Amino acid sequence: MADTKDQTSVSIIPSVNTEQVTDSGRRKLIQSIGAASIYSLVDPLVKSGAWAAGSDAPEKTDVKVSFIALTDCSSVVMANHLGLDKKYGIKIIPTKEASWAAIRDKLINGENDLSHILYGLVYGLQMGIGGQQKDMSILMSLNNNGQAITLSKALYQKGVTDGASLKTLMDKEKRDYTFAQTFPTGTHAMWLYYWLGNFGINPMKDTKIITVPPPQMVANMRSGNMDGYCVGEPWNARAIIDGIGFTATTTQAIWQDHPEKALGATAEFTKRYPNTCRAVMSAILEAGKYIDSSVSNKHSTAEVVSAPSFVNTDVNVIQDRMMGRYNNGIGKTWDDPNAMKFYNDGLVNYPYLSDGMWFLTQHKRWGLLKDHPDYLGVAKKVNNIALYKDAATATKTPLPKSDMRSSKFFDGVTWNGSNPAAYADSFKVKA
Repeated sequence: MADTKDQTSVSIIPSVNTEQVTDSGRRKLIQSIGAASIYSLVDPLVKSGAWAAGSDAPEKTDVKVSFIALTDCSSVVMANHLGLDKKYGIKIIPTKEASWAAIRDKLINGENDLSHILYGLVYGLQMGIGGQQKDMSILMSLNNNGQAITLSKALYQKGVTDGASLKTLMDKEKRDYTFAQTFPTGTHAMWLYYWLGNFGINPMKDTKIITVPPPQMVANMRSGNMDGYCVGEPWNARAIIDGIGFTATTTQAIWQDHPEKALGATAEFTKRYPNTCRAVMSAILEAGKYIDSSVSNKHSTAEVVSAPSFVNTDVNVIQDRMMGRYNNGIGKTWDDPNAMKFYNDGLVNYPYLSDGMWFLTQHKRWGLLKDHPDYLGVAKKVNNIALYKDAATATKTPLPKSDMRSSKFFDGVTWNGSNPAAYADSFKVKA
């Protein structure tokens, strides 16, 4: 974790004769003046000590935050769109990427500073799976809920409506069944595997698993390349509108209020730019609060993020499921109280250690990790709770009483972070 007690303040130089400075000095002067100018916009309450001992202006004021075209990038986009980033002395530059692999690579090589990222992708990098080993930081969770598993209309025409009927068909009609996730260690892979496993389908043995970037899911299903996929919205709703698929389950039905996307960075970045990280987190916290606070704000958000530079789809495809208005495409409609959440009085955003540990248990379950790691030790290293608490204080975001939480899954199994090795080994269906 970044040490909040040993930070360098940005000094503002009031007057310098620029003709007497070297080229290097001129560049440093211009950078200092730029930082001073944007810092003058910072809320006085934030300046006066909302951050930890000795904190001052952000070390880096222009911050590239990468994202994928998914509804759950909304708080990153809106932090910039609403000007909340200026309040904290920074400019968030939302940077659209084509795939999670691109997100990974550009984050690691420093081309992007922070990212809207799959929770499990960060843990995979920390453990050296799904990419080269890199010490990573999860600064906060960006959203809970709001993903789904879509199955093809071809399966529905053969009687499949849920996991149990899918298992029946697979036992009856032997062939290769192909399912897609978005990244091997990511959230969508883990939700898909957990759901299939619950119905006695071993994703590693009974199916063919492929990796497809989220915006390409619908086109691949339309082409007949897959039987089903797990992805974030709006690409499940899009399949229904296009008449090629139906929603077999939502991920909140698997695990209510599950962690989904995170704000991720390399550990190196968080140590070098702690004030910048706090500023970005603070702006995003306020954006999440804005989105969750009213139906009209959700409408406004959907209109913004539907643009070609962000999600690039019709606004109606985004807004219904953002509001919790669900239609599964085969006759069932409902209002879901546990649709995508961005704030929920801060419960969404806290980087619970138990959330990170859960992904490690599933990586072990599916053979991505060969041995049991130090579950709690890794989570304490990755989840930057100290920085998060600073941002929460700056934004008056409530904090939970514990770094761990307890959750009951749809199969009746409870996860609370205790005895993670036994939990990982307890599943009948595993690699």
